[in-house]
Amino acid sequence: MIKKEKIKDLHYSLTGLITDTEINKAADEILTEHGKNAKMPGFRAGHIPLNILRQKYGASAKAEAIDKLMNGDLEKFTADKKIRLAGSPKADVAKFKDGEDVEYTLEFDVLPFLPAIDLEKFTLTKKITTVPADEITKALENLRKSRAQAEKQGDDYKAVDGDIAIIDFKGFVGNEAFEGGEAKKHHLILGSGSFIPGFEEKVIGHKVGEEFDINVKFPKEYHSEKLAGKDAKFEIKIHELRHHVLPELNDELAKEIGQESVAKLKEHVHKILEEQYTEASKREMRNELLDILADKVKLDLPHVLVVQEIEMAKKEYEHAHAGHNHSGKDEKFDEKKEEKEAERRVKLGLILAEWGTQNQVAITNEDLQRAIWAEAARYPDPNMVFDFYNKNPNALAMMRGMLFEQKALDAMLEKVKTKEKSVKPEELFEQKSVK
Repeated sequence: MIKKEKIKDLHYSLTGLITDTEINKAADEILTEHGKNAKMPGFRAGHIPLNILRQKYGASAKAEAIDKLMNGDLEKFTADKKIRLAGSPKADVAKFKDGEDVEYTLEFDVLPFLPAIDLEKFTLTKKITTVPADEITKALENLRKSRAQAEKQGDDYKAVDGDIAIIDFKGFVGNEAFEGGEAKKHHLILGSGSFIPGFEEKVIGHKVGEEFDINVKFPKEYHSEKLAGKDAKFEIKIHELRHHVLPELNDELAKEIGQESVAKLKEHVHKILEEQYTEASKREMRNELLDILADKVKLDLPHVLVVQEIEMAKKEYEHAHAGHNHSGKDEKFDEKKEEKEAERRVKLGLILAEWGTQNQVAITNEDLQRAIWAEAARYPDPNMVFDFYNKNPNALAMMRGMLFEQKALDAMLEKVKTKEKSVKPEELFEQKSVK
């Protein structure tokens, strides 16, 4: 029974009382249920007298009863007040003495009520653009490059940027060869930047069979202290050069890609680019709407959720900066700045969650499966992603929450007004600071 309540904004403090009679009754119910399966020497399973169960399990049953009755009082209180908890309540039970009533306190934050949002009052900029012919040409060229074959070249051929050079090399600092500086028939893609600066560029222009030296300097920030900043000489021998030859852009290539002809392939590429531009435009509209919601909608925030968000950001920051100090100065977590950003994230999360619920937004199993497949496609071993979500229900719940917010946001976009603005394609992909 709740005796007293104290409310400040979204924070509630309740004082309640559980009578000794209520405790004993609930404890007996718990013991009776427990006794159905309990085993004890001298008694058949399920036939242990209640007074014997009280002697053995009475204390724990009463503790469980108090917890159950306290939660029951809280459920009734929140149902009567039509409020929802923003997190787990903090409970404090006065020292329990057998045969006496028990007083307890509960403290918790509740979720705010979302005010009505008239989305038709908001006007967003819808950026539109056309697919330039040179972008289609560039995309087709990239398709050709992706199917290029590295063909072995003759003895008179000189290496160019992008070639594969199969080389022997041995490195020296002064007159001494250094550890890890030697390899036989190593496949090096010229221009890949996989070797130290200056190395690959100095292989360019040489032919198969040539033996020559390369002089370079290790970067000051090189991972090996023994080599960092040192001048080095490499002895090189080229065994083979392979040049990437692009296939012709013809109907045969188009069929390999799954299209009937070059004309159909161009239409396909045009459609994909259009979809990318449309999604980029929509992404900007989403961000614009989020800015408006954060600015225009007035909403009290549960302190507990803001604190949780700050703590999460702090853990991520500490993990990202563990063992790193690039500036040479002590890097500190800016809690004041993060608090403001956390408040924004919590506010937008509450708006999208509540609005989405009110407007029957739902995430189907198909939505979830599509998202998991899309993520899995980014990894060499898709099964690794499937296993991760199968074994981590919390991660799956987080993905469902993210999908719900995006689906709610997209449903909101359908209700706002828009004004079209013609832009160049590159304007849709400009990097902007994250708010």
